[in-house]
Amino acid sequence: MLASSGVVAAGFHAPSIDELYPDPYAFIGTPFEMNAVTTNRLVMLVAFVVCALLYVTRAKVVPGRAQTVFESALLFCRESIAEQILGRTMGRKYEKHIMSIFFLVLFMNLAGIIPGLNLAGTALPGMPLLLAVFSWLLFIWAGIREQGGLKFLKSQLFPPNVPWVLYILLTPIEFVSTFIVRPFTLFVRLLANMVSGHFLLTLTLVGTNFFVFSALGAMKGFGLLTLAAALAFTLFEMLVAFLQAYIFAILTAVYINLSVHAH
Repeated sequence: MLASSGVVAAGFHAPSIDELYPDPYAFIGTPFEMNAVTTNRLVMLVAFVVCALLYVTRAKVVPGRAQTVFESALLFCRESIAEQILGRTMGRKYEKHIMSIFFLVLFMNLAGIIPGLNLAGTALPGMPLLLAVFSWLLFIWAGIREQGGLKFLKSQLFPPNVPWVLYILLTPIEFVSTFIVRPFTLFVRLLANMVSGHFLLTLTLVGTNFFVFSALGAMKGFGLLTLAAALAFTLFEMLVAFLQAYIFAILTAVYINLSVHAH
C-alpha cells in the first residue's frame, strides 16, 4: 500500500491474458463448448444477418439513414476494393466473397467496444485463423478456376524470365511465401491488432474504476484523465475495427488478383 500518495495499490488489478480465455458455461468438454467469446461471435453474427435481412426486405427507393449506411458499405466494398483491385469483370465475379469477409471481420471486431460484450470475436486465434484459411482457400480456388490447376501453380511458383537454374532456389521461396506466409500474416495482423486494442481499452477502463472508487484524495482526479483516454481509445478501436476489416478484404482481393492472372 502506498499510503503516502493516497493510493491503495491493492485496489488496482491490471488486465491479464486470462481475460481472453473466459471459463466455459455450457457444453463443457465437448466440441460445442460455449464461453463469453463464443457468445459474442454468435451475437454479432446474428446482428449482421438481421441487418442484412432488414436491408433486403425493407429497402426503399428513397433510402433512410440505416439503408444509406448499409448501401454505402456495400458500394465501398464493390468499388473501392473489388473493382479497384480486380477490375470490373473480375471484381463483380468475386465481390460477394470480398463483401462477406469485410462484413464478418467488421462485425466481429466491433464486439470489442459494445457494452456487455467487451471482447472482439477476433481477439482469440480461432476466428482470425478461420478467416485467414478461408481467404487462402479462396485465393487457390480462384486461381484454379480462372487458369486451371497446372497453369495456376506455374504462375505462382515459377516467375517468368528467370534462368531455369535459379528455380531451384526461387521455387521453394515462392512456395513458402505464397502458400504459408500469406495466410499466416493475415492471421497474425488481425489477431495482434484486436488483442492489443482490447488491452489498451481495458487498461484505461480499469484505471478509471480504480482512481474513482479506490484512490484517495486528489488522486481521484486522475480518473478524469483515464476516462478521457478510455473514450479516445473507444473511438480509436472503432477506427481500427473498420481498418482491419478493410485491410483483410483488400489483401484478399490482391491475392485473388495475383492468382487469376498469369505472370
